Amino acid sequence: MEETLFSKIGVFLNRMLVFQPPKLPSRFVLEEKSRNDSPSQAEDPLKKALAELEALIRYGRRLQATLEKTRAALQGNRWDDERKVLRAEYTALEKQRQELNPLVLAYDVQTDNAGERPVSTSLTENRRLVEALYRLPVNKDLIVRDLTIGTAPPLKAMLIYLEGLTDGKIVGLMILQPLMLLSQGKRKATGDALIRQVMEELLPGNQVQPVGNFQDIQDRVNSGDTVVFLDGAAEALVVETKGWEHRGVGRPAIEQSIRGSQAAFAENLRVNTGLIRTMLRSSDLVTEMVPVGTRSRVNCAIMYLESVANADLVAEVKRRVSGFSTDYVDDSGFLEQFIEDKFILPLPQSLSTERPDRVASHLSEGRVAIITEGSPFALVVPVTFFTFFHSAEDFSLNPIAANFLRLLRVLGTFISIMLPALYIAITYFHQEALPTELALAIAGAREDVPFPAIFEVIMMELSFELIREAGVRIPGVLGSTIGIVGAIILGQAAVSAHIVSPIIVILVAITGLASSIIPEYRMALFARLSRFALLLLATFTGLVGLASGVLTIVVGLCSMKSYGVPYMAPIGPKVVPTLDVVVRGSAERRERRPDSLNTKDPTRQPYVSREWARKLPTGEEEK
Repeated sequence: MEETLFSKIGVFLNRMLVFQPPKLPSRFVLEEKSRNDSPSQAEDPLKKALAELEALIRYGRRLQATLEKTRAALQGNRWDDERKVLRAEYTALEKQRQELNPLVLAYDVQTDNAGERPVSTSLTENRRLVEALYRLPVNKDLIVRDLTIGTAPPLKAMLIYLEGLTDGKIVGLMILQPLMLLSQGKRKATGDALIRQVMEELLPGNQVQPVGNFQDIQDRVNSGDTVVFLDGAAEALVVETKGWEHRGVGRPAIEQSIRGSQAAFAENLRVNTGLIRTMLRSSDLVTEMVPVGTRSRVNCAIMYLESVANADLVAEVKRRVSGFSTDYVDDSGFLEQFIEDKFILPLPQSLSTERPDRVASHLSEGRVAIITEGSPFALVVPVTFFTFFHSAEDFSLNPIAANFLRLLRVLGTFISIMLPALYIAITYFHQEALPTELALAIAGAREDVPFPAIFEVIMMELSFELIREAGVRIPGVLGSTIGIVGAIILGQAAVSAHIVSPIIVILVAITGLASSIIPEYRMALFARLSRFALLLLATFTGLVGLASGVLTIVVGLCSMKSYGVPYMAPIGPKVVPTLDVVVRGSAERRERRPDSLNTKDPTRQPYVSREWARKLPTGEEEK
């Protein structure tokens, strides 16, 4: 039929007005599903029954193969040679039959956590469980290697490891070569005893140990180790083969010091524990490993001096670290939030440091260190309020110079917390407290500013915080440069535009510098947060509100504890003081450890530590 003008218009209007399905595929939308979505009631039991039936069939086939071997040995007059091996196979079959008990089999099939199951004597069953746990063959990271140990008769084996976490050279030289090339002669042992023989005679690795369940196998494989399964043995062998890429030991980026060690922690747990041992070379230094996390098992090292640290403190730290459940722990700061006491004031209850020399120093005092795998920061517990004002080089400097710096940090903390609030309280409620000339100078400087003083202070403080945060986030040397240039330009422009007065710019600059002098970042952050709270109190109630806020902070400090140790010790409560609280004494005056830690050995050094000063020089003795 020939198309006319009217028919074309009709088709066009039809396309415009009538809905037509799109030619392109619809966009992907992640729809929300009910948590109760599961296979149908009839399908799920059928799958479980089928899994039980398949396990029984595999057992029957293995039993049939063993019976055929036995018949062949009897007919071929080889019973004396193969009797020991066949007896071991029947023992393994008996153990597998116990695993296939109807109640045990039903529990193993229906349980959601396959990692709770023990290692089977059947290599086939172990392979199927490994494939289910690591989602094979979809997952390409796990390597499953079948091999035959060249004994008489040959022994089937299987090893698994994660590519990328394991050193392939170690696997080849320390596992595959000894098992496939160097194993000769008859088997001296069978069954579980074969595990001991292979571990003691065939595997030259420095760390080899047997494991009996798949939870331990998953933890070790996910950490970079290799697991060897032997046919007929109800255990597997774990061989140390870690070899992933990691950052080397570098210089401290945050806790920089003029003197002292220039090494910083890395992300590798064993590198970090080794750095501490290079600083504190003592056989009493104990390192305990506690795995944390339910889905991603991350090792957490707890280090302490056994002859010094209080046993109750060590037990409490281990109880807290092993006593919480979460899927994944990626940093020591995340771990800290699970194990610290909850309190209204956001004060740190542990010392976070990237320097192994600081950790070693605190361990020698009787404290406990917590190091998380994958984190370049260590936690030291317990701590007091004064610990956060000590720096790494305090004892590397002359006592007079070190005490001057410590007092400067304490003064900077008071300035950072109270200076803006004190200015607001005086200018709003207590102008008579200022000298007349200073009051007139402040009033003259604010003559052209249309905003109240509290608005100026808060605006400049928030601007300073924005510049500080931007300087941290901008990579490289541009961060500090942009921070300095931005602060200068912003302050000068604000004064020129008569938005803020010059005295506010000076006040905010001094406050910001004072908060940066605190060595611990989290304590400096608490000072910055407290500054805003005291600002609001001083705005509404003057010096009374400021004094009430400071008193509230002091009461909170005195009521806090860090892992059982009072936060304000040795001042509140009063205990035996040492010359290392606010100020420090000379190196020869550090006779005792902190009394608040209740250490096993409270003596650090003898009363007279400089014994050479009590003896005459060698030349004078000869005269």
